[in-house]
Amino acid sequence: MARTATAHAYPWRRSVTALALTLLLGGCMSDEGVNDPLPRMSREKAEEWARHWADSLVGTAHARLGPKSARPEASFTNCTGENGETADDGRFTLRYSVRGTLPRARHAAAVTDIKNTLKDKGFDIQSFEVDLDTEPANVVDAKHPKDQQFISVGSVGKDLLVFIVSTPCLLPPGVDQQQF
Repeated sequence: MARTATAHAYPWRRSVTALALTLLLGGCMSDEGVNDPLPRMSREKAEEWARHWADSLVGTAHARLGPKSARPEASFTNCTGENGETADDGRFTLRYSVRGTLPRARHAAAVTDIKNTLKDKGFDIQSFEVDLDTEPANVVDAKHPKDQQFISVGSVGKDLLVFIVSTPCLLPPGVDQQQF
């Protein structure tokens, strides 16, 4: 009964709730146009930024980057649009990865700590698994809803975790963005 009385006493609450749900759900859908401005960053700065993110994740996990196991890798690719568009303006994405050494018994705690840290930083957790007996074990995947960077951390061996940072489509500074 109190619920009905509240709804009648404050009819605007239903509208506000509907608006909030619309905004929240609408935030998951992209209204961005194919020609909306892309974030600008050079390949060098993007790799530096991704390395910084990966190093921060390694620190959160309390893992160690060893010269034999770390194997940092930066992979640049051309952007492809949602409808298969490609551009000649130099836009790119970057996938940066590095492997950190950590005893397998500590992987679950490390991945959980990273998940919590990413969630605190506003990332949407897309998948999370903590299990010593399955493969892939101990994995978290997250994407930032505004900035669109993607983070993935997971067990890849007895004592190895892989830390992956992927950028959204970036446009190098000083070039005109091609329009479609």
